[in-house]
Amino acid sequence: MLAKRIIACLDVDNGRVVKGTNFENLRDSGDPVELGKLYSKVGIDELVFLDVSATIEGRKTMLGVVERVAQRLDIPFTVGGGIRDFETAAELIKLGADKVSINTAAVENPKLISKIAKTFGSQAVVVAIDAKKVDGEFYVFTHSGKKNTGMYLSDWVRKVEIFGAGEILLTSIDRDGTKKGYDLEMIGFVRNITNLPIIASGGAGRMEDFLDVFKAGADAALAASLFHFREIGVRDLKIFLKNNNVNVRLEEI
Repeated sequence: MLAKRIIACLDVDNGRVVKGTNFENLRDSGDPVELGKLYSKVGIDELVFLDVSATIEGRKTMLGVVERVAQRLDIPFTVGGGIRDFETAAELIKLGADKVSINTAAVENPKLISKIAKTFGSQAVVVAIDAKKVDGEFYVFTHSGKKNTGMYLSDWVRKVEIFGAGEILLTSIDRDGTKKGYDLEMIGFVRNITNLPIIASGGAGRMEDFLDVFKAGADAALAASLFHFREIGVRDLKIFLKNNNVNVRLEEI
């Protein structure tokens, strides 16, 4: 059985790592280069870099910051935010990204998923999906959670798999930054639809939340402020998970 992955997320705005609640009220959480360097040493399995304002501002991802972070890492590195075309995705991979994460651009042009997958392999394409429940149904949102596409989450999940996505980064807008636990209903809902690996995002507050989301069907669990502010130690978390029969990578010290 494949090991479950623990992923740290760097939400970057104007060159600084930020964190908010429900995608709003962002606060400074540190320097992305230094945090990237730290996470490559403490047992994080992967790092995700998201330029949270690039799509809203209509610009490309901050290439210079991405390159500096990539130079400090020896763990898989995913970059997203502002990737609107194949050329930008290719440039980010050339600068050191192992994977690219596309969200709004994928909704607007699903063929972009296929083009990246055919060139670099499906493992290089992460489709990020921001979703929330509206009137009893899960809907897909774009533009950093600000625009309801009117598309059912179930329909979009099936579509991205057909177009060649390698995995799904699933964020619950309702749980983002709340520390109330991952949206287990949403994770279970998507798990029943697809065989693609699911990265759960939004809501981690306790070690037990990671255990619960893996039981619900997630292949990886992503968190930000919990790790940025040292509220949970990565190694302590992995020991907890291993003691609860979750297969994680845990290096001996």
